[in-house]
Amino acid sequence: MSATSRRIDPLTCEVAELIGTVVARYHEEYEQAAARHALTGAQARLLGLLALEPTPMRRLARALRCEPSNVTGIVDRLEARGLVERRPDPADRRVKIAAATPEGRETAAQLRDALDFAREPLGRLTSTERTLLRDLLRQMLGQEPTQPER
Repeated sequence: MSATSRRIDPLTCEVAELIGTVVARYHEEYEQAAARHALTGAQARLLGLLALEPTPMRRLARALRCEPSNVTGIVDRLEARGLVERRPDPADRRVKIAAATPEGRETAAQLRDALDFAREPLGRLTSTERTLLRDLLRQMLGQEPTQPER
């Protein structure tokens, strides 16, 4: 039997549909939160990454799964608003690092706080259930499981 003629079992179909629904609802809420700050979803995602740590432009492109030229345009627009700044990489001055400004970090924090969709349903799960869900999602993505805290 070929791979295209195999039927997916109903449980797998249901799980895939539920994951798709969760992702769609998350993106919808994220886009709405971004719009309240006059940002696009891509600008908000990039700002969220930069709020965690200054990052080279090429690595941002890989994280966002887009072309480096697209990242340049996004950074240009965020820089014009005072949310992001470019810095030379101390290890290689030919490389540019993008970093969130204090205002950019504050905006990213406001965006995170506005995302009730994920927080509210996850809050209904116990800590053990959230840990299991996290570990299962990591396993699906081929990531290493988290070591238990000591």
